[in-house]
Amino acid sequence: MAGNRNLVFIFSDQQRHDTMACYGNDWIDTPNLNALASRSFVFRNCYVTQAVCTASRGSIMTGLYPHTAGPVLNGMRLPPEVPCIAEMVSADYLCGYQGKWHLGNGLVPQHGFTRWVSTTGGARQLPAGHDPRSSDYAQHLIAHGFQPDIEAGGMARFSAIKRSTLPEEFQVASFLGDRAATFIEKHRQRPFVLYVSCEEPHPPYVGPLQEMYDPGDLPLGPTFLKKPQGVSLLNRLKADYYLQYLNGQGDPSKDLYMTTWAAVNEDVTTELGWQQLRAHYFANISLVDRMVGKITDALERTGISENTAVVFTSDHGDQVGDHGMLEKRSLYEESARVPLLVSAPWLQGGQTEIGGDIGHIDLVPTLLDLLGQAIPGHLQGESRLPVLKGEAVLEDNDVFIEWNGTSLQHRDRAMATPEIDRMNALSWRSIVSGRWKLNLCAGDRCELFNLETDPYEQTNLFDDSAQRDRISDLAARIGSWQHRTGDEAPLPTV
Repeated sequence: MAGNRNLVFIFSDQQRHDTMACYGNDWIDTPNLNALASRSFVFRNCYVTQAVCTASRGSIMTGLYPHTAGPVLNGMRLPPEVPCIAEMVSADYLCGYQGKWHLGNGLVPQHGFTRWVSTTGGARQLPAGHDPRSSDYAQHLIAHGFQPDIEAGGMARFSAIKRSTLPEEFQVASFLGDRAATFIEKHRQRPFVLYVSCEEPHPPYVGPLQEMYDPGDLPLGPTFLKKPQGVSLLNRLKADYYLQYLNGQGDPSKDLYMTTWAAVNEDVTTELGWQQLRAHYFANISLVDRMVGKITDALERTGISENTAVVFTSDHGDQVGDHGMLEKRSLYEESARVPLLVSAPWLQGGQTEIGGDIGHIDLVPTLLDLLGQAIPGHLQGESRLPVLKGEAVLEDNDVFIEWNGTSLQHRDRAMATPEIDRMNALSWRSIVSGRWKLNLCAGDRCELFNLETDPYEQTNLFDDSAQRDRISDLAARIGSWQHRTGDEAPLPTV
């Protein structure tokens, strides 16, 4: 028997690490996340495997790096033969998935999850034998009198812009919080695994709580709206693009990329407008927080909280103006580093901070171990249960991050300019080791940052002769990891 231990895994979309009190943010309104952190293992430095939705989610669900799991960029389907965690636990477990899937069509149950609540989906990736239909979330909105504003593949859908105009109780996070609470109440008598994936705080940043913060009151870091110097051409091109309107060049309202993806209904022509955008982003974190509260309240109400592990993280972060950029697809800390809370009541009661570095690649084996399940031999991470038990530390752990480039075979949406697209087509490999970060690319300027003395990554030390031995050692570690995991991305000789 699997016993009585359950797992609730909650992950937001595009939430950077510094969005909660336990990570040093002492002004944000996140009482439920704060309460969860107060009884959790708080991992100080957690990194995604790749800072874009599909690739990161593939690792979260499979315990494999993107280049092994298959989906290396957005818009790619997780192959049916690649098992997810729901296909690794025993048959005693009821497995539910609710929310954004982004690993193929999100409308139908798959990969071992038999209880499914959809919020997005596309007919172009609908499995054979299934008719196109609207998501459960869209049907919920229609039942409450809201009208879809777009149609795709024969399905009535609500665009992200339309959703941002809805009252709080009809946001995706609110919908999923209610559905998750219902799942917990209905299935409290048997072991279950429940994954809940909301779409907040992903753009549009505007939403029902957008007036929560005075933008002038929010603290700003030293790289806010500051173009990076001495770094990759890719990073400099991105900053040039995003900052052009602040410098009085052009009209952002005529920029399809800005109005569709990066800064919907935001003013990027003034510094105050950028601060307002930032305020909107942080306000959306409170939508996530209130969803978390609905879920943890349901666990308490049903009397199963002591037997349930609760995990909270995000698929990647967001630059939100730091280094002069927006969105993700970056190796900078704001994009690649995310919160990670693990509450396991049978192991500890209060907040326990875990130092060192950890990657999402270790989530699946750790969670299986936490539930007393067998760990398949094909996983590329390792269980960190000994760390939770105080029997091991992470200070000597190496974390690896990918960017797999775009091509005709590896598609993602086109970026803002042809120049950015050209540089974005190149692959990168990154290692975080001992609070040093080395970013390698065969066709762009490489980067080395000392995260201990330069946490905002303002000084690239790659060309510092005093760091040659360090660079050689870190590059060799990347090479060993590539050999071990079957990664063939080209890298420079250093």
